Amino acid sequence: MTRSLPRAAADRLAAFDRLPTAQRAILGYYAETGRLDYRALRIKSAVDDTLDRILGEVYGDIEAELEAELGVDDATFEYETKLTLPAELTLGYLYRRALARATGGYDPITDEAGRLVALGRGDPSTPANREAREYVEMAEKTTAIIVQALLDGDMRDAINDDEFEDFEVTLVGDPDPDRRTVAECAQSYLQGVVEDAFDRAPDTVRDAYDEAVEISEAHQDRDDRFRELLAESHADNGDTAKAGIEDEYKSAPVPDDAPFGEQERGLPYLKTQYDRVGVIYKGMLDAYRGVGFDIPDAFGASIILAIIGAQIWLDDVDDYHDDVAEGQLTPVTAEYVLAADDAAAYENVVSITMDYFDLARAHAEAADSPLNGIAIEYILRSGEPERLPGGADH
Repeated sequence: MTRSLPRAAADRLAAFDRLPTAQRAILGYYAETGRLDYRALRIKSAVDDTLDRILGEVYGDIEAELEAELGVDDATFEYETKLTLPAELTLGYLYRRALARATGGYDPITDEAGRLVALGRGDPSTPANREAREYVEMAEKTTAIIVQALLDGDMRDAINDDEFEDFEVTLVGDPDPDRRTVAECAQSYLQGVVEDAFDRAPDTVRDAYDEAVEISEAHQDRDDRFRELLAESHADNGDTAKAGIEDEYKSAPVPDDAPFGEQERGLPYLKTQYDRVGVIYKGMLDAYRGVGFDIPDAFGASIILAIIGAQIWLDDVDDYHDDVAEGQLTPVTAEYVLAADDAAAYENVVSITMDYFDLARAHAEAADSPLNGIAIEYILRSGEPERLPGGADH
């Protein structure tokens, strides 16, 4: 793939399902924007390496804790989650800022000092390059804390919901380990690590995280009310319940202090989805800011809108039939109650999600964050909305 590849050809290739989704996302971003940012691809690779290292260390420590607490000789542990993506994108943004601060070809991410100096390039001892390297080290240290906090919160939710399929564990000598015991041991250890890290961090970091958790938990407290509305909407004369879904769930007013402008405030489900998933990432971004990083509002809005879009486009679409069976109100199950028929509901789900992604793209462009743009394309091309009633597969 070269810079001379026509955008129309890139668009056709991006639609080719046999290509890996990551490649299709890059092609789709180029087709959409005309921008093929090779630096973004290199930063993405560096972010992946850093996250692999952070998670490897976290899981290694959990494995040692499991061995000690459960009395086994050897343990392997991993936890499947998509929650780290916003932290990865933020680290990528900070890497880009660090590269912009460096001089003379020095790379503060890899810190390849010896080879570059031998070539007469990129002296790491200059004040600008030392500052850029310190910036990278602080960004990685902060990201490690935030990733662990995100994992801790997600593990707590999984335990509360009795959902343990994301805990991947093998214990030598115990072919059928009790997954709840393993999950509670892993989460308890991680919670202690996070608490210690917050104790050493500025108060603003803990305050940002605690505020986000409080709002998210308050939304969870309304879950019974939302389930009640969904159940009543299916009953005879369910118009009152449908009006409640419209007023309390789909079009609930967004608080004045929420991080959105007038354009975003017109999005359906913004209040409930921000409280459900977006607020955690607002807290994450405020934690970065609390350490001293300058994160522009446009970057934060791009992440929050993309994550809300992903929640609908990936999780809520995939879980539609389970959510219907369990009486769970989501934007997808809501549309199939409020719309005139399945075809209209399907079109509404697609249209609403595209509105989130379009605004997320615009904010990513304003923040000069091509990684966010590529991530949005990746999310978009990972979804399978055609599986919904009224879609192409029905």
